[in-house]
Amino acid sequence: MKFLGNKATVMPLAVVTVMLTFGVPQADAQGLFERLFGGGIRRAPQGDFPPPPKHRPKPKEFAGGGTRINSPSYYTYKADRLVRVDFATLMAAPQPVAPQDAAFVPSLTSDAFRDAIAGLGDYELYAEPDIANALIAYYSANPDFIWVTGTGPNGRAQDAVRVLSEATSYGLTPADYLVEVPAASASTGGADARLKGFVRFEMALSARVLRYVHDAQSGRVDPNRITGYYDFPAKPLDMEGVLKTLARTQQVRTYLESRHPQNAEYQALRVELESLQASAEDEIVVDPKLLLKPGQTSPELPKLLAKIARNLDDEIGGAYGETLARLATSEVYDPELVPIIKAVQKKAGMKGDGVIGPRTVAALVGTSKADKIQKVQVALEQLRWLPSDLGSPRVFINQPAFTASYIENGEEKLKTRAVIGKTTNQTSFFYDQVEQVDFHPYWGVPQSILVNEMLPRLRRDPGYLDRAGYEVVNARGKRIPSSSVNWGAYGAKIPYGVRQLPSEANALGELKILFPNKHAIYMHDTPQKSFFQRDMRALSHGCVRLQDPRGMAAAVLGTSVDYVAEKLKHGHSTEKVTRTIQVYVAYFTAWPDMSGKVEYFSDVYDRDTRLQQALDSTEAVRSPAS
Repeated sequence: MKFLGNKATVMPLAVVTVMLTFGVPQADAQGLFERLFGGGIRRAPQGDFPPPPKHRPKPKEFAGGGTRINSPSYYTYKADRLVRVDFATLMAAPQPVAPQDAAFVPSLTSDAFRDAIAGLGDYELYAEPDIANALIAYYSANPDFIWVTGTGPNGRAQDAVRVLSEATSYGLTPADYLVEVPAASASTGGADARLKGFVRFEMALSARVLRYVHDAQSGRVDPNRITGYYDFPAKPLDMEGVLKTLARTQQVRTYLESRHPQNAEYQALRVELESLQASAEDEIVVDPKLLLKPGQTSPELPKLLAKIARNLDDEIGGAYGETLARLATSEVYDPELVPIIKAVQKKAGMKGDGVIGPRTVAALVGTSKADKIQKVQVALEQLRWLPSDLGSPRVFINQPAFTASYIENGEEKLKTRAVIGKTTNQTSFFYDQVEQVDFHPYWGVPQSILVNEMLPRLRRDPGYLDRAGYEVVNARGKRIPSSSVNWGAYGAKIPYGVRQLPSEANALGELKILFPNKHAIYMHDTPQKSFFQRDMRALSHGCVRLQDPRGMAAAVLGTSVDYVAEKLKHGHSTEKVTRTIQVYVAYFTAWPDMSGKVEYFSDVYDRDTRLQQALDSTEAVRSPAS
């Protein structure tokens, strides 16, 4: 698998020293700091795939004067409109209008195909623009049927129609690929009418097969058009090549099924979807957004208590069974119920705080069947944005689960709690490659934090950074006192770089793990260890904090925790990762564990809802299609 992007270049210490001493003319200070000390190089991916569209948020005025750097936004998704396929080219030139495909071999039906083209004159077939173009290009160079042989649809067509009709099992919508199969030759209407029906069937099935292959490989929506937090390279698809392959193979089912992601996670989600669709709905459904503190009232409480009573074990039942039975119908969160909630929270691996919130409901009640189905369908769609082979070894960060894992040879060798970005500083969804580990790192302060959080204070107290363990450099890379800068003269674009020196108070803790990307996101340690004890851990500025950073560093470096500990004894240093290790900064509210059991998580950023809106927009465009 090929991963994208320019990778960070490690500069020799002498070069860095010269740059800082003599300056870098015309250099941007923040860009220089990000390359030398910061959280990744801001760059657009390069390689086989074109880069996703860039999103540059506009500065916004805020109270008190000045400007503010905004986070990426969410967009109103608009699906591309379908176009009517223009068959005029085929009708005007029955012989190939372009150099005929060198591999094209006319069949016994090729003459019938040329005769049948006249039946496309008033045919209204709508398709995506690239599919419409591919149809004309392919059949101009290969004027023959793929799906019709002799007097009717052939075996290829029958296999293709069956596969398209089974789209539900992949979380897709069969209506998107619906094709009306013409009657057999024995039907009435005459030879001309049958031929006209066959050529229309040919074009419709090819159009819908191409749509299916595209959806299976890349998904139904373009994720980069949903939000600036999504960053995925396009997956090129040679549509003419797809039709050529289908014209020459009898293994249509095998080919079409191979267009889907070929990884164990995708298969586990498909099995889960099939199981859910065959199962009965739980008769007790609790509002997943319930928030209830002691003394408050909610009609959802009796349902929650009924679910708890149903799953009581001997320990909790023995201690609280009588209380639970006596207050089973109470809509008031009585203080007597608090110890019960705390006990079941702790049993579920949560912090026993007695507050009933969405995570407590999800842990104690589970997710409704309808919600589970939607989460699985969303997860299947999102997996189609990723490489078919996820790779080994790999690091997988699942934001809604607040976990980061190191996986190698099908085994999860490390799983640690993680802290992700706050809802106002969300962590992006993308993939890249792990490149290096920095021990006792510097922290290059991002412009967004410098402008949004530090600048108001610096206007009042210019020497704050000098006293707090930070260094300031100008655009030439020269260190200057923070107190010498007129911070009040700048808004969203500050021509200075700021970094925090290695220390116990450093925001990155004792190490960081880099996979340079334009979002400046990486994994790192943190001095705020208490955050890992919380159940809801969307608490950072966007980077991923690890509870076990030494374990992850040892894993990606292919060494031991003792080795990492020894490196940390010797101050600031950097070590390159010599293997190819994919890293997925992912967002799945339904995800299988290594045994294949699917777990469900809260939609902390409400992204499932926005993806569903994009899917609905796509369905609305496709539904009128013939």
